[in-house]
Amino acid sequence: MSIRTNLKKVLPAISLTEQEALDAGDVWIESSIYRGTPDMQALRAIPKATLSADEQAFLDGPVQELLEMVDDYELQNGDHLPQKVLDFLSVNKFFALIIPKRFGGLEFSPYANSTIVATIAVKSSAVAVTVMVPNSLGPGELLMHYGTTEQQDHWLPNLAVGKDIPCFALTSPEAGSDAGAIPDTGIVTKEMYNGEEVLGLSVTWDKRYITLAPIATVLGLAFKVFDPDHLLGDKVELGITCALIPKSHSGVELGNRHDPMGIRFYNGTTRGNKVFIPMDFIIGGQKNIGRGWQMLVSCLGAGRGISLPAMGVASAQSALKSTAEYSFVREQFGVPIGRFEGIQEKLADIAGKTFVLEAMRVLTTEGLGLGLKPSVVTAMAKYHMTELGRDVCNTAMDIQAGKAIQRGPQNTLANGYAAQPIAITVEGANILTRSLMIFGQGAMRCHPHMKEMVDLIHSDEASADKEFNKVLGKTISFSVKNSLRSFSKSYLTFTRGAQSSLPEVKPYEKRMNALSAKLAPLADLSLLVLGGDLKKAEMLSARLGDVMSYLYASMAVVRFYEQRVTNRIEAKPYFEYAIQWCLLQGEQALNEFVSNFPNTATRGLMRVLTNTFTRSVPAISDKLKRQLSDATMAQSSIMADLTHLVKVIPGDGNHINQEAFAAKHDVMPILKVVQKALRKDPVVPFVSFENAVTKLHENGELSANEYARVIDYNNKRQLAVRVDEYTFDMELLDANQQLVKGEPETHTDAA
Repeated sequence: MSIRTNLKKVLPAISLTEQEALDAGDVWIESSIYRGTPDMQALRAIPKATLSADEQAFLDGPVQELLEMVDDYELQNGDHLPQKVLDFLSVNKFFALIIPKRFGGLEFSPYANSTIVATIAVKSSAVAVTVMVPNSLGPGELLMHYGTTEQQDHWLPNLAVGKDIPCFALTSPEAGSDAGAIPDTGIVTKEMYNGEEVLGLSVTWDKRYITLAPIATVLGLAFKVFDPDHLLGDKVELGITCALIPKSHSGVELGNRHDPMGIRFYNGTTRGNKVFIPMDFIIGGQKNIGRGWQMLVSCLGAGRGISLPAMGVASAQSALKSTAEYSFVREQFGVPIGRFEGIQEKLADIAGKTFVLEAMRVLTTEGLGLGLKPSVVTAMAKYHMTELGRDVCNTAMDIQAGKAIQRGPQNTLANGYAAQPIAITVEGANILTRSLMIFGQGAMRCHPHMKEMVDLIHSDEASADKEFNKVLGKTISFSVKNSLRSFSKSYLTFTRGAQSSLPEVKPYEKRMNALSAKLAPLADLSLLVLGGDLKKAEMLSARLGDVMSYLYASMAVVRFYEQRVTNRIEAKPYFEYAIQWCLLQGEQALNEFVSNFPNTATRGLMRVLTNTFTRSVPAISDKLKRQLSDATMAQSSIMADLTHLVKVIPGDGNHINQEAFAAKHDVMPILKVVQKALRKDPVVPFVSFENAVTKLHENGELSANEYARVIDYNNKRQLAVRVDEYTFDMELLDANQQLVKGEPETHTDAA
């Protein structure tokens, strides 16, 4: 009995949905990480993404107007998105960012799509999600790639101008991440439609968590097709299929809502019982019966690589800007809270991780902009960028403390904080993505021979044994080279090369090369020893995925620092924290993988090959943390680069913080004079800062101009540290204790 035949008995068969997921998408620079040699030359050669004139004009025009129109506090206290906002989104083609121009869409780049969604998300998660969904996985993208000419000509122009609002329904009460288990069915049958008997499907479904479903006019639907009467052929189970059904079609139930964390985007349910649809409702027509899952996983890139990561970046940039400004303006014991080491540690972490997030956002959208659909990269981006966004937001909440937990128009964190679990959950829950998808898909797609080997193992062809032996030989050769490379780079540090022209980058590039070299033999040995059981060893698989992901993040950080920052001197502490943090996480994940590998002999071999006899890894120094936290409280180009998504609107919380921050920087020389004078001759009783400054002015210590500037700063400071206040009946008060009155928004059913 051949080796291949023995393996066929041992290895579990790959299901159709698994196979289609593995086959979906493209392989990009992540393959070089898996193979032990990060391709830094290819990384540096990627064309730099920029906004076109039309894209910049859209940001400066309609997006800016939208931000000025939206009152997120009012929105969150209502029941509906204001109709004027929905109308504005439709008229200005916010739902058509990815639709080709020939159908009336904007046809923007992935980089522009990400920038637009993230900019809106800083202001309002609810509005951002409303814009995001039609521009990611849904009817629009499926029609563009798989629709018939007639379907494209009918639906895409209507979607482009908001005449039709789309939603896509996949998740069922009994099937979330396991799409192959969806119970929704379509039975091939014949019924009367438009006065004649036609071939079609009798579809029954029960879906939940469907964004935009309550206001949708057209429903994208995934279900399994069965042909018990053999009207189409011999097979009974024909597979997952996607159809497009108008809301007006008889039997379609839409309108009921969920309440996702109080964030006021439309999310709800849809149902139908034995709803007959003709074959031309199937996206792409009858020939696409059974191709639904392949279509879906091929189009996941927009949601997982653009929209959801954009939400994470938006959260981080908003948190960095408001927290750095607050830490500089807010004082305790006469010192800005940002000078206390406990705060410095947290503030540096926010800044470093925001650098990582923006770098990953740019690199991932640049890859998508090449026309690629890198499924492993987008899985990495979705998981790590939404998790990092949540992490940064949580840290900012800790620093801003009481100010952060008091809801109101002046709070810049609360609504984003409440929305964090939503991005974590959708389009592949993060636990699933990390535990199963990143390395599971990465190993199959990035290994030069693994996919071919697995296909041959399960093949019934007569030549399969011969072909398998050839591939096995190549695989063994590949693994031996990986082991030798890992051994040399683990012990002979001079073998770790670096191509960067920047001396501050070279040491980190060498660490990246060493870490990647160690990953390759660990992956090979895991697959050899555990085989199909590695899929069940989710904690081990997740750690290998983490190593891949943090190396990808490291590549993004290097590229961003080399090609994007406008002042490297200012950016250096941000870069060093970001790259050290990424490598630290990757090295820790690798150590934990080796320490927990279940086979003792293999674990020992892994330690020898990778020099992981101890679990210690270089930590980020306190000195760098202090340096970076101080840098965040300075006015610099790198802070502008890392907070560019935050568009300050006069009167909002960000504007109040920014005004106080700028005013304090303006009067810093005067404040030093004030502090020196008060130490020399204290004002007793002190009463207030304003009183003390007034006494100094009266005593001739401050000129009229200096006094006016300090008082102006103090007024802005007091407003910045203020929190929103209400009457007993929760009526909002302004800073002068006056009632804030607003006209309630009316809502008209857009559907």
